[in-house]
Parts: sequence; structure tokens; C-alpha cells
Amino acid sequence: MEINATYNSLVAVGDSFTEGMSDLAPDGSYRGWADVLAARLATRSPGFRYANLAVRGKLIGQIVDEQVGLAAGMKADVVTLVGGLNDTLRPKVDMVRVRDLLTEAVERLTPSCGQLVLMRSPGRNGPVMERFRPRMEELFEHIDTLADRHGALVVDLYGAPPLGDPRLWDVDRLHLTADGHRRVAEAVWQTLGLAPEADWREPLPPAVRPGWASRRIADARFAREHLGPWIGRRLTGRSSGDGRAPKRPELLPYEPE
Repeated sequence: MEINATYNSLVAVGDSFTEGMSDLAPDGSYRGWADVLAARLATRSPGFRYANLAVRGKLIGQIVDEQVGLAAGMKADVVTLVGGLNDTLRPKVDMVRVRDLLTEAVERLTPSCGQLVLMRSPGRNGPVMERFRPRMEELFEHIDTLADRHGALVVDLYGAPPLGDPRLWDVDRLHLTADGHRRVAEAVWQTLGLAPEADWREPLPPAVRPGWASRRIADARFAREHLGPWIGRRLTGRSSGDGRAPKRPELLPYEPE
């Protein structure tokens, strides 16, 4: 059932998932689910305003330090907060600290916005997912607890089998394709109580398994172009977001293309 709600502003907080990697726009920038959602909300509300503070590679401590205060000060109708997953993918992580920082973020954002939206993030099916699944599920259980305590909405992307399908993930195996981002935008749209426009849980057609040689070529490309640099950044304490500013740091009127 659709809720008769009007949302006049949106602030997105988080990391690469919310920045929009790897949904490339024609000009080479990243679009992503938050931009898609903002464009759809803007059609319902003249003068709609949108800010996206998310920056790739950010850990939950950085999100709290660099984004939460700015987002709280914007007093938006809707704030989306997705963070902590990068922490769970580190070789070593203090999950107590991650939970405490996420709690701090929620406690600071909840009184400053009309509606806080949290997510149980999707994960690409495969051996990497299985290795980190216990940490992810610990994070998601805490998100559910925080949502119950503070009246936040939770978008359960983790529980949607299509979003685990490798075909909805880019060649880096870390970020969703354009189709994946559009499914996320629809999921958030519906969670906000707006009338469905698509079935974001719709299964993909049966997959045709590529041959052995094709799989080995894809694995080699992934290791060379993505896995190696990712490991290098982890070992040296660097991040893909170092020195990078948010793409929409101010809450300004949004004119969709």
C-alpha cells in the first residue's frame, strides 16, 4: 500500500556503494542508486533538493567523522546511511568498535531528519562472500536492532537472491552494475512507502555457465586489474577515496537529466 508521503529532500551518506560505483554515466562520472532515487523523487516534488556525501573506500569511522555531522545539519526529509561493510572486508576488524560507531551515527542522524533509512547490503555470491559472511551478518543484526530502537527503515538487500547473482556485479566483483543500482533504487523507493514501479526482486533468466577458458581469463583479469590493487591499498593503509571530495556536498535543488 502506498503511503501518501512527500519527500522534499534527500541526503545520502556512505561509501562506494552509495557514491554509485560502477554505474557509469555518459560523461564518465558515477550515477548509482541514490542518484536514480533522487531523480524519481524530484518528479514528485518541485524544488526537490539532494546531497550525496558518500565517498568510495570510506570506513565507518571516517563516515562518522566526515559525513554524519554535515548530513545532520542539512535537516533533510530522508537520510540514507550505508556503512561498515568496508570494515568487515578488512583482514582484521574490531566489530565492537564498528557497532559502536554505527550506533553513534544513527543516534546523531535520527533526530535531525524526517526519516532515516538503513540497509542490509547485498553481497556477490562466491568464496569471498562466504569468508566474510559472519561479520556481515553480525553487522546486519546490529542494523536491525538500531532500526527497531530508533524508528529507522531497513532495506533488506541481503535477503534478495537476485542481488547475489554475479551478473548484477561489475568486473571488479565489488560493485553493482547499472541494473543492480536500479533495483536498489526501486527497493528504497518501495521502503519509503511509494507505489512500486518494478519488481526489484525479479529473478534473472537462467544463467549459461561460461567455459573453463573464459572463466580463467576473467579470473586473471580480475586479479590483475582489481584484486591486486585492492590488496596493495589494504597493505599500505591507502584508500581509493583518499583526497576525493563528495560528488554532491551541498543540499541543492536537483535537476535530473
